[in-house]
Parts: sequence; C-alpha cells; structure tokens
Amino acid sequence: MILDRLENAAMYRALGPRIADALDYLRLTDFSKIADGRYELDGDRLVAIVQRYRTKPLAKARWEAHRRYLDVQYVVQGVERMGYAPLHDRMKVAQPYDAEKDLVFFDTPGDLFEVAAGSFAIFGPQDVHAPGLVGGSPPRVRDVLKVVMKCRVA
Repeated sequence: MILDRLENAAMYRALGPRIADALDYLRLTDFSKIADGRYELDGDRLVAIVQRYRTKPLAKARWEAHRRYLDVQYVVQGVERMGYAPLHDRMKVAQPYDAEKDLVFFDTPGDLFEVAAGSFAIFGPQDVHAPGLVGGSPPRVRDVLKVVMKCRVA
C-alpha cells in the first residue's frame, strides 16, 4: 500500500506503465467537469471510475481485495478515512471471490488512515482495503469526489 499526494506522483512512475498512465490521467484531468461513471482509457487494462458519494461509518466498512487489478484511489474533493490490512491466507472470507467483479470481501480488522483532497492511495492485490469511511476533523459524514483507477496486473 502507498499513500501520498498527487504532486509527488512522478516518483511512482517506475512502478509500471499502467500506474504511470493512471497517475498522469489523474494529474491532467479536471474531474469537476467529468460525470460519474466508468471510463475505459486502455480497454480493460486501465479504467477510471469517477464517483461522488457520502462517506459511511466504520460499522458499514466492507474490507475488499482484488486479484486482477490494483487500485489507485484519488480523493479529488473532500476527505475520507480508508482501512488497510495486508492479505494473508488466514483471513476470514466474508464473501467469496467473484471473478466477474474481481472482488472478494473479508471479515477483518485493519489500520485506518485519512486521505484528504489531493492525496491518493495505491492498493495492490496483496492489500485488503476499506474505502469511503467517515473521516476528517471532526469526524463526520462528508461529500467526496473520488476517482478510482483500475490498473490490470494479471
């Protein structure tokens, strides 16, 4: 898992061409003019998901992981808390892997951290994560504009 500000994105370009393309797209796009939805930038190899929503309480967290994609989650506006736990084979599966959605849910605790506007988190297939949680100071439900870049790795 990586957490950083978009102005530091250049240092992560070496992680691979899809991550570099994803970070470039985030840096160069005015998302205030982009409608919510799924945008294929390089077929299914690089996809942008633009979403506006209200954060949810920790009690409603869904701890998820992927096998074929890594996520670059960029908070454009607002602030949210995200959860992270390293994937291991003893984790209790809450909902089995769905290959069509590339998604498995776990029943696990993890660490929480704030992601403010202008920041991104990168979650690989080895990273269980819980996005979209109530955060900020003071913690409260907030409106968020976020872009999730799906980068195919398998």
